[in-house]
Amino acid sequence: MDCLNKMMTHDFPVRVYYDDTDAGGVVYHANYLKFCERARTEYLRSLGFENSGIREQTGTIIVVKKIEAEYLQPARLDDSLIVQTRLLSIKNTSFVMEQKVIKGEGDIFVMNVLLVFIDDKVGRPAKIPEAVKEIFLREMES
Repeated sequence: MDCLNKMMTHDFPVRVYYDDTDAGGVVYHANYLKFCERARTEYLRSLGFENSGIREQTGTIIVVKKIEAEYLQPARLDDSLIVQTRLLSIKNTSFVMEQKVIKGEGDIFVMNVLLVFIDDKVGRPAKIPEAVKEIFLREMES
């Protein structure tokens, strides 16, 4: 399996179901984004954060600002996939994650996603809550 450098990664298993595919039995392109969204949510949960909890405790939400994606090979009905997620960088209000969808021994989809913390009341960028930032930094060091 392809390693994402030495930084810690989070693995999320995905099985391709009929409703994930198009008429040809190939995973519909938008579903890779759904797989990655679920994997990001579970990664944050594994670090001790739930999206609803961040909102309730800090008044911020996490939103996707930018995605760069590359489709390398198709996935098909009944394939067993792994979505690997890792933190790449952290700034004041944003962070970048890399996500790879792996089938067997190879990457079939790769994306970088820029996520921003937004003040839920005013809808503008907000500093990453200190508790979250500390855990993110520890995660990147491991």
